[in-house]
Amino acid sequence: MIRKGEYIQDIFGMPPGAKTTAHGWVKTRRDSKGVSFVQINDGSCFADFQVVFDAGAVDPALLAQVTTGACVRIGGTVVESLGKGQAVELRGESLAVLGASPTETYPLQKKRHNLETLREFGHFRTRSNTFGAVFRVRNALSFAIHKFFQERGFLYVHAPILTTSDAEGAGAMFQVTTLDLMNLPRKAPAEGGGIDFAQDFFAKPAFLTVSGQLEAEIFALAFTNVYTFGPTFRAENSNTPRHLAEFWMIEPEMAFCDLEGDQQLAEEFLKYLIGYVMENCQADLQFFNERYEKTLLATLENVVNSEFARVPYTEAVSLLEKAGRTWEFPVHWGADLQSEHERYLTEEVFKRPLIVTDYPKQIKAFYMRENEDGKTVRAMDVLAPGIGEIIGGSQREERHDVLVQKIRDNALDEKHYWWYLDLRKYGSVPHAGFGLGFERMVMYLTGMKNIRDVIPFPRTPGHAEF
Repeated sequence: MIRKGEYIQDIFGMPPGAKTTAHGWVKTRRDSKGVSFVQINDGSCFADFQVVFDAGAVDPALLAQVTTGACVRIGGTVVESLGKGQAVELRGESLAVLGASPTETYPLQKKRHNLETLREFGHFRTRSNTFGAVFRVRNALSFAIHKFFQERGFLYVHAPILTTSDAEGAGAMFQVTTLDLMNLPRKAPAEGGGIDFAQDFFAKPAFLTVSGQLEAEIFALAFTNVYTFGPTFRAENSNTPRHLAEFWMIEPEMAFCDLEGDQQLAEEFLKYLIGYVMENCQADLQFFNERYEKTLLATLENVVNSEFARVPYTEAVSLLEKAGRTWEFPVHWGADLQSEHERYLTEEVFKRPLIVTDYPKQIKAFYMRENEDGKTVRAMDVLAPGIGEIIGGSQREERHDVLVQKIRDNALDEKHYWWYLDLRKYGSVPHAGFGLGFERMVMYLTGMKNIRDVIPFPRTPGHAEF
């Protein structure tokens, strides 16, 4: 087992003369005048580590097995590096090839592969520079999320993955059943016919969750400040670079909180996450800035150092209508803002992150608190330069009678939300929350353009490998 202090990132900090053992996978081996130069990486940092074998230091037959993709353990002495790019290297004195890698069939040769090709080798793409950097950023971001909320006294809630309610009211859900799909039990005609889900495992229709929000509200109305961070699912037949069937969501819920408090926390949250990753993944972000998005670091610094602008939806629509542009998606009051609108507002009008509030109620979810005008709800979207919407949230409807009517207006089955309505009957309180798509945030931090490239195992229509 490799322990802290034994990773390659730790060896980089060792003084010349130190004895150590390096473990990792071979990127390249180059032989010159009897000396072999081996580049290895164990995933702990962006930089590869160079090992130099002098002639005769190890068995030549064993050294010949050190090919791209092989897994090795190398013992030796840390010495000052004569080459560029690193202060120290390892003078190899012992070698064990733990796993050979036949050169003629190994998919990742020493060349630059495009992302489409790497997706075909999802079990090896993690060894590439790009995906090594992506998943180090993803790891740091995960830690930062928990750190942010735990430092503020939030309770971490594990929301259920199996559910019988649709939080969004959208209906794009994966159904879960143990019934024999070829011989589904049917109700009697007198009972309305149709599938008899009373015979199913849960005795009612069940689905994979689209959100942990409603369950988080249960905990917020007992623990005050809570958050969920887990997988969610959407059965949308979409093959765009921004959609997945399985993805992760972060959803805080706060009791005694209104829309203003919701906006404040969202701004603090984004700035904290970006700042943490910029501090702890400098080499990885520099790589993305050089290779994928030339303005990445400048954009992230702008978010961290800016005070977010705030504007009501009605005013945002007015600004778009006065832009003098022909939009792909026409702008009018009552239409949802599209990415082209959001990016125009953040990148050209305000030139900083923007929070749009008070959207028309007909384009937002049933649980959002209705404003006194009867036309809008206390919703917010946080828009960021370079991507558009990155956070969506609202103050929740805490009034029992209003919530009942909104459920009916949205043609939802009232009996599925009996417990949600109970929360408004017994000790209701103004509360608010928001959702951040985890993969969308990883895309923003890395400059990657396809969401399939920021999740370990992408699930999309027709694709569910591993």
